Parts: sequence; structure tokens; C-alpha cells
Amino acid sequence: MSERDVVRLVELRESPLEVGEVVGALEDRRAGALTLFVGRVRDHDHGRGVSGLDYSAHPTAVARLEEVARRIAADHDILGLAAVHRTGTLEIGDVAVIVATTSAHREVAFAASRDLIDTLKNEVPVWKHQRFDDGDEEWVGTP
Repeated sequence: MSERDVVRLVELRESPLEVGEVVGALEDRRAGALTLFVGRVRDHDHGRGVSGLDYSAHPTAVARLEEVARRIAADHDILGLAAVHRTGTLEIGDVAVIVATTSAHREVAFAASRDLIDTLKNEVPVWKHQRFDDGDEEWVGTP
């Protein structure tokens, strides 16, 4: 199976993310394991209250996310992979990112999903503008 067949869903979007869409994209009778990571907007960061945030992305971000997805697919014996990330304004509790992988066995799916989220966060140019309760703000992940 090629990396292209394994990579089922890779997107950046302003609309809300749905776990069911990601799970549905990875439906596969051969898969004994599906691991799922859902990153949500929390109400604090480093001891400070957070009121919300905005995600923005470089024009190359989708292409970079696709490259990361293909690399993870090539590095792990997985059957399916999905990665979607929000952009735009998000509120506390909103889903910001979902990554998932399927494989025949759980060990592989866990390792691939961890590698996928960690690599996405390190290499895909998506930036977070965080707003704090006290009126202060900061950019996270910018070059």
C-alpha cells in the first residue's frame, strides 16, 4: 500500500473539527487499532488564565502537513492516517487539532499518532495568538 492510500484526510480549516469525520475517514476492516488525539483550547497556560486564541497558518502549511503525513506513513506500518487543524478564532473548549492513525496492532498506532502530533507541532507553520484574561497576549510557535 502506498503512502497516498494510507494518508486519508489532511486539512487546515476554519470550520469546527469533528472526531466522527476523522474516525470515518479511517474506517478499515483490517485495523485492529485506532488511536486518536484531540487537542482542545484550554483555559490556562503557564499559570495564566486564557480567554481564547486565534490560529493562523502560512500559505505552505497544508503542503507541509501533507509532507509530514506522508513521512509518518512511510516510517510506521500503519493502515490509515488523518490530521486536521483549525485556523481562525477559537474559544475555550474548541477542538484545535485532531490526529489519528490505524494499524493492525495498538503499539504501532500509538507510536505513529505520537510521532504525527509531535512532528505536526514542530514542523507545520501554524501559529497561535493567545489572549489572556488580564488583557495581555502572546504569539506561540512563530519563527
